[in-house]
Amino acid sequence: MTSSELRKKYLEFFKSKGHAIIPSASLIPENDPSVLFTTAGMHPLVPYLLGEKHPEGKRLADVQKCIRTGDIDDVGDNRHLTFFEMMGNWSLGDYFKKEAIEWSWEFLTDSKWLGLDPKRIYVTTFGGEDGIPRDDEAIKIWQEVLENSAVSNGVAENGQITEGVRIIPLGKEDNFWIAGETGPCGGDTEMFYDTRPEEGLLEGDFETLVKSFRIIEIWNDVFMEFTKTENGEYVKLSQQNVDTGMGVERTLAVLNNKASVFETDLFTPLFTKIEELSEKKYNENEEINKSYRVIADHMRASVFMINDGATPSNTLQGYVLRRLIRRSIVYGRKIGITSGFTGKIAEVVIDIFKDFYTDLEKNQSRILEELNREEMKFEKTIENGLRELRNYELRIKNNGENKISGKIAFDLFQSCGLPIEVTKELVTEDGLEIDEDGFREELKKHQELSRTASAGAFKGGLADASEETIKLHTTAHLLLVSLRKVLGEEHGEINQKGSNITAERLRFDFNYPDKLTPEQIEKVEALVNEKINEELEVEMMELSLDEARKIGATGVFSSKYGDRVKVYKIGDYSLEICGGPHVKNTKELGHFKIIKEEKSSAGVRRIKGVLG
Repeated sequence: MTSSELRKKYLEFFKSKGHAIIPSASLIPENDPSVLFTTAGMHPLVPYLLGEKHPEGKRLADVQKCIRTGDIDDVGDNRHLTFFEMMGNWSLGDYFKKEAIEWSWEFLTDSKWLGLDPKRIYVTTFGGEDGIPRDDEAIKIWQEVLENSAVSNGVAENGQITEGVRIIPLGKEDNFWIAGETGPCGGDTEMFYDTRPEEGLLEGDFETLVKSFRIIEIWNDVFMEFTKTENGEYVKLSQQNVDTGMGVERTLAVLNNKASVFETDLFTPLFTKIEELSEKKYNENEEINKSYRVIADHMRASVFMINDGATPSNTLQGYVLRRLIRRSIVYGRKIGITSGFTGKIAEVVIDIFKDFYTDLEKNQSRILEELNREEMKFEKTIENGLRELRNYELRIKNNGENKISGKIAFDLFQSCGLPIEVTKELVTEDGLEIDEDGFREELKKHQELSRTASAGAFKGGLADASEETIKLHTTAHLLLVSLRKVLGEEHGEINQKGSNITAERLRFDFNYPDKLTPEQIEKVEALVNEKINEELEVEMMELSLDEARKIGATGVFSSKYGDRVKVYKIGDYSLEICGGPHVKNTKELGHFKIIKEEKSSAGVRRIKGVLG
């Protein structure tokens, strides 16, 4: 089965169960300061999981682009990925455990859909912890489903699988899901597939069987029954939801009986291009394999990040993007790819995904331009670092030593941007060694300091919906229209290029080539406050995209939105597609003040503002 067929089957199946198909949200979360990237399908839907009405209804399904950065250093083994796609189906206060479990089983095992062998599927459920009881309801439903398929349905004790056991209750660490420190959460049930039935009866400790890849997780159904408060309490939600996730890459590998995700049609064209560009062939040895996987994974992630508005920089999303691009270049050097290759790999990524994510082809020139610019910049970085390294080497050799200290290696990394892999490669050529343990110690100290410094930037629950945040969110609508009126269209229409809103401040990015003058800033501020003082009503309408377009609503009329959208009207001043939430009247906003105007990236300015 190809990746295109898998996505199509999934969406067709849930459409047949009354689900509206919604598009993937951006990888760069809107108005959510708690995360850098969209890491799961639930992120863009949090307001609706908490009770807000979704314009497409109570049953939704999608294929969501995701980025997870915690595993960057692990990418290169046979399973970790930075960018991946998650297929999901959602119930917003509609169906619950019974339907979710029955449909999961039907899609997995019915020959019309995936047609997996029912006897190779094992399931886990929430076993109870922290005062939350074991999910006996899910266990009972599974027992009925398995019995109807003539499959054993015994329940494990203490995580041990013996003959006849098919259901394994586990604790919070394994079978309880929450996206952040607080917010919607609940026990889940996960489906695992036996990858090596030829080894005979599957039995033993569940965790051991997972770690040895004898069984692999292919689907996760989360039953959102609670919300976790800031004081650690689990409170029952008035609206109970279902949130499921099924990884495209992992499921594709299972369906095609492949040992890893890298053997599927999402990676093989990339490996063909890497082989063409390098001096090494895949499967020569594990070190070469790691380079192939890192380049393929990181370039996939980089292409999608740039497509959704990220640009390489030294902060936030831009920092992660820069790290991925430069790490790809370092691993390219290891297999003989010396320069000018990121764009060539990116073209293959775009070709693989363009039919499903149609905006990739439209944004291709911008994606390639950003990659080529960053690659050239990094080559200069390596040249500068090389000069510094040569100075260090001379001093070391003059002292009769043969080892570069960890501190020197870290200084080269920190001040010149020279990665440890490049430093190691260069000093080895010169007959020297490098203190890698010392480097790791220095890096660890730096990371701890960085985490402490940045903790405040991302505190708070997922998709903060506090009163102050909602006020600033509404203010952003007034700000966009005011910028358009003050700056005109000399450089094209002013559009929002990103935003980050906390309870303390509004950060708003927009396209404009020049620094705003004090007079322009003053006029924009005055216009926003004029509209606040006019006490304008804020109305919400649910419309089709065509209807929204016809009445002149602003927004990106593309795959970002579903067939029906929410349009917020602020008096006769602003008319914009937006997910919400907003205040009822501008008189609730107070007084708006712009505290900073600065460059965000090439051709993009940034305003920071507060309400007082």
